[in-house]
Amino acid sequence: MLFVEGLTRRFGSTTALESVSFDVPAGRMVGFVGANGAGKTTAMRIIMGVLAADAGTVRWGSQPVTDAHRRRFGYMPEERGLYPKQGVRDQLVHLARLHGVPASVARARVTEQLERFGLGERARDRLESLSLGNQQRVQIIAAVLAEPVALVLDEPFSGLDPTAVDEMTQLLREHTAAGVPVLFSSHQLELVERLCDGLVVLRAGQVVAQGSAEELRADTPLRYRLTLRGDAGWVRDVPGVTVLDLAGRSVLVQLADQGTASRLVGLATQRDEVYEFSRQVPSLAEIYRDVVLSRSAA
Repeated sequence: MLFVEGLTRRFGSTTALESVSFDVPAGRMVGFVGANGAGKTTAMRIIMGVLAADAGTVRWGSQPVTDAHRRRFGYMPEERGLYPKQGVRDQLVHLARLHGVPASVARARVTEQLERFGLGERARDRLESLSLGNQQRVQIIAAVLAEPVALVLDEPFSGLDPTAVDEMTQLLREHTAAGVPVLFSSHQLELVERLCDGLVVLRAGQVVAQGSAEELRADTPLRYRLTLRGDAGWVRDVPGVTVLDLAGRSVLVQLADQGTASRLVGLATQRDEVYEFSRQVPSLAEIYRDVVLSRSAA
């Protein structure tokens, strides 16, 4: 398991991270989300030793992370770290060898992965001759060649078409099935929601929410859709009810507590015929907006 504890990093007068803590359990996929400049890339670079923290620690199990640990981590930086003018296969073999993979094993793994991602015929081509999506495929191959014990991936799905997203998803799930903890950042919240066991939301260098999608939903306000036979405007006068959207017979409300929900249903059935009264389960994108905007306003 990968533990991040109290990471703080400043660049001059700018605080990029402030006491950031979270963990990535073995065999789990954790999504790292936040606006541009929230601190995700800085945190990942500290985990990988590219940057030093001003305070805080990164642990692998019970031990502080060392360079020896990091050599067994797979890392995909946001800005591609490969050599554009080198051949695809040669540099992948070279990178695997740097991680201690024997030459014959490295060549076999590279060939296998290139074929898997539909790049077998491009193995001798220079990286810069590939499309951006195919360069992204090569980058993820580089991250997994050494059979990593952990994966730290900065925007791995950026620029990928739907087929490549499916290929990447399958690859990551194979690693989590083998017990590998995976941390990845993404702005594609629907994809994060579909893939991830846990979420960490950053805003301005601080963790403003974390947990599973279900745990984050449990912390959101109670919202219900009420639809009546007649006009629903009277709902605005019910204590403990905040009307978020009203359109004739249908109203979206936020309630103070579960007791208010029971009271509202009772009032509605006394006044009119109720067609619908249902809990509105927020999407991850809605949770993200609520968390970030409410903290920003505070």
